[in-house]
Amino acid sequence: MAMANTSPFAGRLPLIDLYIRMMDSVSRYAAYLAAVMFIAGVFAVCHMVFVRYVLGMSTSWQTEFTVFSVTGAMLMGSAYVLLTGGHVAITLLPDMVGGVARKIMQWTASLVGLGFCAALSYGAWIYLAEAWHGQWTTGTVWNPPLWPALLPLAVGSSLLTLQYIAELLRGED
Repeated sequence: MAMANTSPFAGRLPLIDLYIRMMDSVSRYAAYLAAVMFIAGVFAVCHMVFVRYVLGMSTSWQTEFTVFSVTGAMLMGSAYVLLTGGHVAITLLPDMVGGVARKIMQWTASLVGLGFCAALSYGAWIYLAEAWHGQWTTGTVWNPPLWPALLPLAVGSSLLTLQYIAELLRGED
């Protein structure tokens, strides 16, 4: 669903407009955090290359850290991608039918996306809690706790769910 300027509900319920603006801001800040996480992953790769090929030493944490940070960046930035309409969408059929049928298709797709993201969020928070309480680790040479790697999954999918709600409330021009 592409970003629109005003909510059709905003005139009747100012709290809805406030929610939309708040989620838009949170999604933008999450995108900044995602950029920092991505840059951290790039620096870890550069460090790994330097340590391995210049110093001739083995590495233990860089690969795993990079996977965690870059994957976390993707998850943390997902709400911003929805906000800006940057996701991949195949709109051939909705564009061909137009009118009410197009709106029904868009709402159906948005509701399915919302349902999927809500289920993913629910499962991610349970998984994170299990990792935290069970003191799970990755089981690798570095062997860090697993919960920090799962936190962006839970937070990112929750933000995406909340942004989906904001986009549904926003409607279209």
